[in-house]
Amino acid sequence: MNPPSPKNPAHSSGRIALAINPTASFGRHGNAGNDAAACLRAAGRDVVVLEAGSYDDLRTLVDEAIASGIGALVVVGGDGMVHLGVNALAGLDVPLGIVPAGTGNDVARLLGLPLMDTQAACDHLLAAMESGGRRIDAGRVTIGGRSTYFAGALSAGFDAAVNERANSWRWPRGRSRYNLAMLRELGSFRRIEYTVTADGEQWRQPALLISVANGQSIGGGMRITPDALPDDGWLDLFVVKPLSRLRFLAVFPKVFAGKHIGHPAVEIRRVRRVRLAAEGVVAYADGERVGSLPLEVEVIPGCLRVLA
Repeated sequence: MNPPSPKNPAHSSGRIALAINPTASFGRHGNAGNDAAACLRAAGRDVVVLEAGSYDDLRTLVDEAIASGIGALVVVGGDGMVHLGVNALAGLDVPLGIVPAGTGNDVARLLGLPLMDTQAACDHLLAAMESGGRRIDAGRVTIGGRSTYFAGALSAGFDAAVNERANSWRWPRGRSRYNLAMLRELGSFRRIEYTVTADGEQWRQPALLISVANGQSIGGGMRITPDALPDDGWLDLFVVKPLSRLRFLAVFPKVFAGKHIGHPAVEIRRVRRVRLAAEGVVAYADGERVGSLPLEVEVIPGCLRVLA
């Protein structure tokens, strides 16, 4: 459970690298990236804006900026951009700042950041820079020898299948695409037979979905694990056992308010390491596709510093 070895950037400075989502239109917040740069510069900060035509190219620019020495990395966008930042900074002392401008923003919710208000988000992270921010845990998921970090949650089941379907569509955009994909997926989805190994205990688990959460919500505010804390050294294993479609639809709205706790089909347990295996199941972490099961997740305490 030790943090990953530091990547040893060349040196640190007060310079802020501002990475802007290369694919987002930001909707009515179309100038979120430029506005964030203007806010930070107005506060006297040295800002270098990082933009690229793809996530891979942007990831390269971010890694180069970290290697050259920066005081902070600030990402503008949703959970996909947070995922990029988390994987660039896990194990480093360089802090991650977030200007939420995406569809889900679940990690921003977890950290109590102002949503969809660029000025308020910049004011928040500037204040956090003065205090040094805080350290939080991250989950490290390993598939086939390759590791990826996440700050919010990893999901493998119904919600991941919905993400998979929604991502294959170009239209509609925003949350309506996710909701339509959920309805389409519900018509054909079947229970999954998982093999779960958590902190040395193994069992067979039929379920509709399993999530491993460092945070509280997925899918833009579905509070699957409302009591989860990002800095307690634990992950929350969230299981929804098989239900009929009608019963599932009755439970699903309760998840947004965190009122599903105590339902007989819902189980939550705290774990430090968990292995999930199942046939034909894809996993998503912080809304990004990480690969197919089997996989292993472990908590890495305090491996990320955030401006919150």
